Amino acid sequence: MVFSLTILGCSSAMPSPGRFSTAQVLNVLERFFLIDCGEGTQIQLKRFHIKFTRINHVFISHLHGDHFLGIFGFISSLSLNNRKLPLHIYGPFRLKELIDMFISTMEKGIGFDIIFHPLHYQGNELIFEDDKLTVESFPLRHRVPTCGFIFREKPKLRHLRSLIIKELNIPIRLLQSIKEGEDFYDEDGKMHPNHTLTKEASPARSYAFVSDTAKNPGIVPFIKGVDLLYHEATFSDEGKKRAKETGHSTARQAAEIANRAGVKKLIIGHFSHRYKSLETLLNEAREEFPNTELAIDGIVFDIKEG
Repeated sequence: MVFSLTILGCSSAMPSPGRFSTAQVLNVLERFFLIDCGEGTQIQLKRFHIKFTRINHVFISHLHGDHFLGIFGFISSLSLNNRKLPLHIYGPFRLKELIDMFISTMEKGIGFDIIFHPLHYQGNELIFEDDKLTVESFPLRHRVPTCGFIFREKPKLRHLRSLIIKELNIPIRLLQSIKEGEDFYDEDGKMHPNHTLTKEASPARSYAFVSDTAKNPGIVPFIKGVDLLYHEATFSDEGKKRAKETGHSTARQAAEIANRAGVKKLIIGHFSHRYKSLETLLNEAREEFPNTELAIDGIVFDIKEG
């Protein structure tokens, strides 16, 4: 089952033709989540063949333009496509005011409801849950209130041992309860324990998005052990002073956080436009955390099952 992240934009404040502003789409079991929505997000969705009409939830980390300016065009295009389903937006409360003001300029409105979920930035908070997934926010350390997000699959059911199920002629109506851990009693009253009928469930998968932030070891408990971590890495080592002044991280600092948190894979992004080549940032991060990749526009990161 799919659990994949598509990078739509990897640039910091100044986009370029090859690097759009921050935006990502996470596909969890065909549920599509847009994470940040910088300028040009619509173009990137079309470019990478993602149907934005399938996106029902948008998460905005903070109110800096390179993370939210694309939301207005996104809403407008949904309206032009005659959307009827509600759109859920999670972000700073002031974003709601801006969206309301934008919609008020549209002669006929937008034809669908926007359900706004304000973030509170006080600690980790459960902000979304369905039968397959939870999403939590957690505060970062930036110049304005900023959140990261962590997406976690819920624990999965155990796998049936199909040969044994067939051999015992277990009725189909009992298979769900067996997946959920029930034992099976045959016609003679003999009990077949669940561990003989099933195999361990596939591990639940997880993704953490760490938006703009100064190096912040305080986030380690929230992201500990995730399968995939995105962490901003605006500067290389030579920009360490500038990173501190602007509330950003270097590639090495991002890797140090990944190391402390024991994550499985790190991707770095939000690169300053000053870097024409990103090899220096990648090499510096890999010195601290070897399993690091660049979050380049268009790259897809799959988290496999099992």
